[in-house]
Amino acid sequence: MIRVGLTGNIGSGKSTVADVFSSLGIPVYRADDESKKLFKHHDVLKQIQESFGQEVVSGGIIDRNMLASVVFGNGEALDRLNHLLHPLVMADFNDWSTVNSVGPYIIMEAAILFESGYAKEFDRIIHVSCPQEKSVERVIKRSRLSREQVLERMKHQMKNEEKALKSDFIIYNDGSQMIIPQVMIIHKKLLSLSR
Repeated sequence: MIRVGLTGNIGSGKSTVADVFSSLGIPVYRADDESKKLFKHHDVLKQIQESFGQEVVSGGIIDRNMLASVVFGNGEALDRLNHLLHPLVMADFNDWSTVNSVGPYIIMEAAILFESGYAKEFDRIIHVSCPQEKSVERVIKRSRLSREQVLERMKHQMKNEEKALKSDFIIYNDGSQMIIPQVMIIHKKLLSLSR
């Protein structure tokens, strides 16, 4: 079975693309959603509290907004959080893969696949490409983040063009092309590879 990584920077439209693949019956592991579940595990909660202080925990759960304000302004703190979470997410994905290995291929949707060093774990990589300004507008519209906060988060991600060069497939989500036909072309190629 082929393991496919689906990546793209914040606001690029990865989730929309993942939804299209999911509608085709392809199992999709959403790393961001699954990492939120990991936050509820007692040992993860304890490690985060020890690393980032009592203020990031409220009522026995991690205050994600507070944690974000601590790590996104501090590269060293972000690295510590990533070193804690990425191996846990990858181990969870591997368990999930075993259960969902009935189809021709599976997808992991993850924004920082290259940055985490886990891109090498995948047979193919799909990058969702979107101009930065359009991505910023999307994130501001869907969240409570300011423009400055979005740009701060983007600083910790590899440039769009660099991700595109490292990827096997690119989906352009800039408004000039429809997403579904692009997904269908990649889907057919992945099906032919899995035979």
